[in-house]
Amino acid sequence: MGIAFGSTAARTLAAPVGTSDTIKPVYGGRLALLVNPEPNALVSFATSAGAEEKASPKITEGLLSYDFDVKPQPQLARAWNISDDGLTYTFHLREGVSWHDGKPFVANDVRRSVQLLKQYHPRGSTTFANVTSVDTPDLHTAIIRLSKPAPYLIYALAAQESPILPSHLYSDGDPLSNPNNVKPIGTGPYLFKEWIRGSHVRLVRNPHYWDAPKPYLDELILRFISDPSARAAALETGELDIAGENPVPLPDVARLKSLARLAVETRGYSYNAAQTQLQFNLDNPYLKDVRVRHAIAHAIDRETILRSVFFGFGISSPSPISPLLSQYYDPTVPTYPFDREKAAKLLDESGYPLRGGTRFALTIDYNPYDPSFRQLAAYLRQALRGIGIDATVRSQDFATYVKRIYTDRDFDLDANFLGNTFDPSVGVQRLYWSKNFRKGVPFSNATHYTDPEVDRLLEAAATEPDAIKRIALFKAFQQKVGADLPIYDLITLKQITVYNRRVHHHTVTADGLNGNLADVFVTST
Repeated sequence: MGIAFGSTAARTLAAPVGTSDTIKPVYGGRLALLVNPEPNALVSFATSAGAEEKASPKITEGLLSYDFDVKPQPQLARAWNISDDGLTYTFHLREGVSWHDGKPFVANDVRRSVQLLKQYHPRGSTTFANVTSVDTPDLHTAIIRLSKPAPYLIYALAAQESPILPSHLYSDGDPLSNPNNVKPIGTGPYLFKEWIRGSHVRLVRNPHYWDAPKPYLDELILRFISDPSARAAALETGELDIAGENPVPLPDVARLKSLARLAVETRGYSYNAAQTQLQFNLDNPYLKDVRVRHAIAHAIDRETILRSVFFGFGISSPSPISPLLSQYYDPTVPTYPFDREKAAKLLDESGYPLRGGTRFALTIDYNPYDPSFRQLAAYLRQALRGIGIDATVRSQDFATYVKRIYTDRDFDLDANFLGNTFDPSVGVQRLYWSKNFRKGVPFSNATHYTDPEVDRLLEAAATEPDAIKRIALFKAFQQKVGADLPIYDLITLKQITVYNRRVHHHTVTADGLNGNLADVFVTST
């Protein structure tokens, strides 16, 4: 008979962060939330970029949300059932929900959204790979049918990951150029009001929100502040009320935390653990050689990175699967201890001896999303020069960086950090699966790694319903890519949120500030 979940009753979540049980929600006021960098769109169906994932859920919603333990909770779906064979997911949708333009939310919206996510989202080709159809027997029932089990699917339905879009606005035309992407209509707690390029997006309270009496804010301002030091100053002055994902230079955290008006929180990141990596472009003639990749790994001191670049805000993580996904993490993966002599020997054996102090040249690009990555790139440049590789760091804005890495493929080494998400089949497979080498799709298989055995292991794990067998498949995968090393994993970041103490109920779900912020309210002090 399958397993039933959900309820029409109000859900009970863990105690919200940034509040006191004695403080009752109050209406009114404005909240300024950092969104960095300025997004390209305000819906996240075709990207896993952090800015879009933060902006979109305030306007659009998912079928489900997730508590701090990543257990599914109702959102647009009030209840759901999974068949015993794992091939049928039946979602009973909320009635009386309206899109911001007044049209009713119906099951066909779910059907069309799954189609778009499967085709366009960087992780959608994995998440929805086994989906064969979405049936809509009535206006408020959506039945997702699969050809094979997908044990991770029930965890992939949050608003940031799988937003539900209005089918009446995405029925035809190119969805990537749809006007709704920048002036979105959703079902969420906030309505789009204006986008002042280079400054902010202004959202206002949805007076017809289905989860009344929420939301409490009159306005939610999504502020774009690219300079990390300027963000710290904005938090100090009150120009910004709240900012997440390590928004300020890490050396500033202790100082900000000491200020009476500010506080720091680390909860709200369990849905999307961030893994710091060095990705190799395997189309580069030097980097094709696994001995060169091993040599570069031996030239890098992971503990120095953790201590001097990230100031201890993280944990050493040599595997592509984060230690935070403890049931899948394999601590016995091949490691490459810091050893310059061994690195030099490997490069000599590869046919690249020192000539005039240099063996060959490489470029290092880095993800500018986190301010610490400029320092990481500088450290990597120094480490590579220590073994005779003439490394040059290239800096650019986020849009240019994404285009360079994923569309133009004009890079050698990429210092990046990507979410493992809630399950390796969704967050990790995309980086190693040969079928996910897709030029122009951000945060996919940028290395151009291709290995039939790895493909087999990943594809088997993605459909294996037995938990023990699935763990074994992921451990075999980690051993294989740990030896091949298309990506050198460094640390799992410990992320922080800095907020003004007048902000309450800001973190109530596993995705923290990437949630809908319907519960948040502000007080005068």
